[in-house]
Amino acid sequence: MNKLILSAVALAGLAFPALADPVHGNWRTAPDDNGNTGVVRVADCGDLICGTLTQAYNGAGQVISSPNVGRQIVWDMEPQGNGRYRNGRVWAPDRDQTYNARMELEGDRLTVSGCVLLFCRDAVWSRAD
Repeated sequence: MNKLILSAVALAGLAFPALADPVHGNWRTAPDDNGNTGVVRVADCGDLICGTLTQAYNGAGQVISSPNVGRQIVWDMEPQGNGRYRNGRVWAPDRDQTYNARMELEGDRLTVSGCVLLFCRDAVWSRAD
């Protein structure tokens, strides 16, 4: 009888896959200082959230070659609930600058905010899935 109960519990677990964080997926970045954009794949990195640049585009929307493709540009984001992420870091390729960062998700818009000392910069990314 115990084996039957354990089997039923195990099957129920398979029927309900782990819920993905709503920020997971591909995000189109806002244009940088050079007019370039990219697609960042956001996923779990252990208990934290990170993002890797998977594609780069010029101002005309054409795919361009970039040494930054494949580079992690968002890391150590701590999920806070309700679409908020804090205490992370973000690297801006256009300025070669790393910022203390936070993110806020609202539907298909992700506001990525980064600060160095008193200088802060916000960018709105859109879902690219």
